[in-house]
Amino acid sequence: MQRLTITPRPDAAAKLEQQGLSFHNWDDYWKEDACYRFSLQQIEEIESASEELHRMCLHALEVAITQNRLAQLGIPQAFWGAIRDSWQREEFSIYGRFDFAYDGKSPPKMLEYNADTPTSLLESAVCQWYWLQDVYPQYDQFNSLHEKLVARWQALPKGAPIHLASLQDNEEDWVCAMYMLDTVTQAGHQAKHVFVEDIGWDETLKCFVDLEDEPIARLFKLYPWEWMMRESFGEHLHATATRFIEPLWKSVLSCKGLLPLLWELYPEHPNLLPAYFEAGKLTSYARKPLYSREGANIQLVKDGKIIAEDDGPYGAEGVIYQALYDMPTFDGKYPVIGAWVVNGEAAGMCVREDVKAITTNMSNFVPHFFVE
Repeated sequence: MQRLTITPRPDAAAKLEQQGLSFHNWDDYWKEDACYRFSLQQIEEIESASEELHRMCLHALEVAITQNRLAQLGIPQAFWGAIRDSWQREEFSIYGRFDFAYDGKSPPKMLEYNADTPTSLLESAVCQWYWLQDVYPQYDQFNSLHEKLVARWQALPKGAPIHLASLQDNEEDWVCAMYMLDTVTQAGHQAKHVFVEDIGWDETLKCFVDLEDEPIARLFKLYPWEWMMRESFGEHLHATATRFIEPLWKSVLSCKGLLPLLWELYPEHPNLLPAYFEAGKLTSYARKPLYSREGANIQLVKDGKIIAEDDGPYGAEGVIYQALYDMPTFDGKYPVIGAWVVNGEAAGMCVREDVKAITTNMSNFVPHFFVE
């Protein structure tokens, strides 16, 4: 694993905008004056870890449900039965993204699993692939994300249109939703975008509806379950005809309380870091809210002293403590591997880097390639 300094494409901005990455220049989000080079063996290690960890997470989910431990994950009691039913029905799921710390030498370490609403899809599946064709066409990239997304949507029976929802005034989510809409239509489904704020409730039909009062039979949403459970419309989630993608059981996998559960079930696993619900078991740790996004409210403590932290609105539901990992640095940057999983299969990866040890929403996206 190497970080290479390279010359950006002179027409990079135009190409990225043509591909739909409208926010590529926000704080230099898309970065192609550098890239990461991997070996085939390293890619295979990331691929294997992704699929094994996904299976382990499903086991942890089963344990959380059967041992009545959803309260420990900060999930409101009103949803425990619905989560169990969603899991037992094997409701349709699409994708997720693991975040790994990795130096190319030691096993990848799981930092968290973004199993509900991960973004960075367009740049991972499309933009970095076209970058590869322009810059290193002789090499390969760990990237079957687009093909696997389309294939997974094809496994969903044809029927009512699939609505795809994102928040207003959130360009990153809108870009991700529109890319996912493209994969839905390529899979042969009808698709329609809707803003979360424009979704209503039809009491007669017992389902959610869009602005045209069209029933929303199937809804892919970039709006996390932990927020939905606490909204005023949350009471309708129990008895609605609308089916959600990602399904309700994914709310368990997207909770950082999954990390202590995994460590309890798989102690000393090479891809896991020690993690606990209780304070005091670690002197060096990352203190993480059960639910937080984009690095918010994470605190890094080394030998009892705070070395880094990020503020934000999260933490009311509780926190967990994960052993502090000595993050690798390349040219003064901390990279995090985003390993994509589609229907339980490894589907590619992305690299995000920052000058800080906490990755945020505007940490740089850096393309990659590998050499056999």
